[in-house]
Amino acid sequence: MKVDLEVLGSDIKELANKVRSKLKGIQHSIEQEEGQNRSSADLRIRTTQHSTLSRAFVEVMSEYNSTQSDYRERCKGRILRQLEITGRNITNEELESMLGSDNPAIFTSGMVMDCKISEQAVSEIETRHAEIMRLESTVRELHHMFLDLAVLAENQGVLVNNIERNVRGAEEYVEKAKEQTKAAISVRKVSRRKMMCAGICLAVVLAVLIIALAAGLS
Repeated sequence: MKVDLEVLGSDIKELANKVRSKLKGIQHSIEQEEGQNRSSADLRIRTTQHSTLSRAFVEVMSEYNSTQSDYRERCKGRILRQLEITGRNITNEELESMLGSDNPAIFTSGMVMDCKISEQAVSEIETRHAEIMRLESTVRELHHMFLDLAVLAENQGVLVNNIERNVRGAEEYVEKAKEQTKAAISVRKVSRRKMMCAGICLAVVLAVLIIALAAGLS
């Protein structure tokens, strides 16, 4: 289990760095095009996609960080229980201070070691302490990357919100245009009917006039 967690943590860190590197590369490419005053639909699409991916990555890493924090708390709880088994009661603040030490022997000072239960408790404490130290090392390594991406996603969030607002505005405009088009088609159909009626009436009137004129001339 210990090896599995270490391998998994290493794999996650490696993948996270690869994703971060790719996102930074895309961001650099976008900034270059923007610096050249290029504006195209393709650039806007890539900017939106990049922002969406950055936000998603930050959310995933936030969840990963939260999971690590939860696991750390569970490890702390097990350490506290094992310390209680050996008859040693400490506060959460004292435990946090002890966890800051690289020496696991700090937990065993003052314990009576002639009991098998105490030996098992010490083994459990040392295991959990080592796991917490590894977790904190991973957190420190990912902290800079997380902040970097969080700032990136936040900065791009303004642009994405503007784009999304423009898209919504365009959609509303399209819907209005559709309604106006439908209304125009309806009006055109009505106008055609009116014109046909007017034409028929005019033809009838002209026919009547022609007949009347012919009768008068005869």
